[in-house]
Amino acid sequence: MGNPKAFLTVPRQEAGHRPVYERIKDFAEVEQTLSTHDRKLQASRCMDCGVPFCHWACPLGNKAPEWNDALYQGKWELAYRLLTATNPFPEFTGRICPALCEKACILNHFNDEPTTNREDECAIIEAAFREGYIKPAAYERNGHRVAVIGAGPAGLSAAQRLNSLGYEVTVFEKNANAGGLLRYGIPNFKLNKYLVSRRTQLMEAEGVKFEFNSEFSDYSDYSDFDAIVIATGTPTARDLNVPGRDLEGVHFALEILSQQNRLLTGEDISGEKRISAEGKKVLVIGGGDTGSDCIGTSHRQGATSVTQIEIMPKPPVGHNPDTPWPWWPVVLKTTTSHEEGCERRWCLTTNRFIDDGNGHVKGAEVEEVEWIAAKDGGRPQMRPTGKKEVIDCDLVLLAMGFLRPEHPQYPANVFIAGDAKSGASLVVRAIASGRQVADDVDKFLKENK
Repeated sequence: MGNPKAFLTVPRQEAGHRPVYERIKDFAEVEQTLSTHDRKLQASRCMDCGVPFCHWACPLGNKAPEWNDALYQGKWELAYRLLTATNPFPEFTGRICPALCEKACILNHFNDEPTTNREDECAIIEAAFREGYIKPAAYERNGHRVAVIGAGPAGLSAAQRLNSLGYEVTVFEKNANAGGLLRYGIPNFKLNKYLVSRRTQLMEAEGVKFEFNSEFSDYSDYSDFDAIVIATGTPTARDLNVPGRDLEGVHFALEILSQQNRLLTGEDISGEKRISAEGKKVLVIGGGDTGSDCIGTSHRQGATSVTQIEIMPKPPVGHNPDTPWPWWPVVLKTTTSHEEGCERRWCLTTNRFIDDGNGHVKGAEVEEVEWIAAKDGGRPQMRPTGKKEVIDCDLVLLAMGFLRPEHPQYPANVFIAGDAKSGASLVVRAIASGRQVADDVDKFLKENK
């Protein structure tokens, strides 16, 4: 490493976020950037540690020490080459990845100040686009054709990898554009959709074909392809089957998130189809990232109040002795959306939604629950306490996760990637899955010529 002692003298510095009063007025990205000088200083903090656990923790196996050192030395193109050797889409992970590598970083265990890997990789890829290091590549074709069903992060990753291996790749997508949840789920204030278009345009220039508005029904529809990759994600949201679920004003989270993203592209959505938090008391049910996205979106649409409830207990702040390293630390996560204003409550289950007399929701009856530890160390049991109350609300957003898809038995030349295979997970894991499945396809077709 260029400066093996920098971690002792250079404190962790994050780029930070735009002021709350400013960012809640628009859907522009909230995250800011550091100067080139400060970014190189942050890269210098990456230690010359004996075992770089960041490699192990990253689903893509990113070599953070190598590209951080190149960044520190000002070798931006080398840093880009090292980064993209394992990560095809750093512009996505550099913005929305929870940075598993940073949780595993030795500095995180030393003083709670891990290297800023996520921000560093974002800086590297943006410099690469800006400086012209990235140009469409031409690949020699091998005569085989592969269909990729779904243009989300897993499908895009599989397509990019297969294309680079010489396959003629066609991506079929049910929506009018590529990206999946990157485009239709994650809000613009976290990921500008220009970035998705920039990447897919590059893929098209390199030979990947896209067929939009193409609904997947059966693998047999793609019989003229040598192999098929199914990367359709987890389309079915977990529902809440309680009295009043069918009232107006109760929606799945992705309904409002997807609609807002479409509105920002200029799509005309009006009348009864339009979901808006403007002037409303919003209740978000679910404490994960999707729930957080609903909070930020509600603020920007003009909600009068936002409450988020979670059925699980409140996680500890900072450290959790129940999830020691190398487990993922289950600790309280406060996002930029939470910082914008939100009442957060835990250990609450929803019993029913209350009708205002005109078929619209006006409140939710919730009940406090307690969690009883299992004697055998297994899954704890939930027990209602009988303590009930009503939370006033006229817009309810259900953000309770997604159901894992079920698949039939497919032929040997059909492969499953990403959330369609594992159930809902992280974008970085979907990208890693897409790359792995592409290699599996390559191996299969080479062995079955």
